[in-house]
Amino acid sequence: MEQYLCVTCGTQYPASDAPPVRCPICEDDRQYVNPGGQRWTTLAALRGNGTHANSFAEIAPGITTISTTPKVGIGERAYLIQTGSGNVLWDCIAYLDEATVREIGRRGGIQAIAISHPHFYTTMVEWSRAFDNAPILLHADNAPWVMRPDPAVRYWEGETHDLLPGVTLARCGGHFPGSTVLHWRQAHDGSGALFTGDTIKVVADTRWVTFMYSYPNSIPLDEATVRRIVSAVAPLPFAHLHDGWTSVSGDAKEAVRRSADRYITHLRDETAGNARPAQA
Repeated sequence: MEQYLCVTCGTQYPASDAPPVRCPICEDDRQYVNPGGQRWTTLAALRGNGTHANSFAEIAPGITTISTTPKVGIGERAYLIQTGSGNVLWDCIAYLDEATVREIGRRGGIQAIAISHPHFYTTMVEWSRAFDNAPILLHADNAPWVMRPDPAVRYWEGETHDLLPGVTLARCGGHFPGSTVLHWRQAHDGSGALFTGDTIKVVADTRWVTFMYSYPNSIPLDEATVRRIVSAVAPLPFAHLHDGWTSVSGDAKEAVRRSADRYITHLRDETAGNARPAQA
């Protein structure tokens, strides 16, 4: 029996004699099935190929990214958030090996796991078991997309959940009904940080962010949903924003506000986007 991993999205499934017939995560219109067809692997196979490894990068005091090379699934990064009240793994990556467990153990281990949305659930049960069955906090609205149920999964409801002192989960919706962000008030010397997965995603110009129902399929969100996302994070003080791949450069809270305004302006077709550029 093997716990098979979807090659495209990195989601792990319960133990079975043969690979699952389908991956509901990829068949959902927020994701996609590989054009070459559904493919599967296992953690054992990835560990045994001698090519994959996780790297750690401390991007600010108490904030360390964990990334896999070459990428597995959609190539997101996880965050180890080290607070005075315990360590949180924010979001999850599919690849996990003994070297990773040792390095995190050296940094104080993991007391809780919180994940933004189903595309990052990946091997969350493996991570929990590697760290004394650390609880996995997921919003109840995303329960239908949990492909490998486990007693470590704890569903929370409502709009906010206090995870640790100074660490709050907030439901934004949008990308998924239960899409969640994490706010750490004490981050960056007290200026605050918001960790967003891709509920709020940094764009190529890192002074700006965007909001989408589906990124790979380029399906936008409606105005009301974008406004709800901005409203959900408005009470939270933060100068920094870290999504599943990169970070905002500059005043992050202001970037969210003006990016939403720009997004809504284009939804309403209120731009002069077809005007000719000004002459030098």
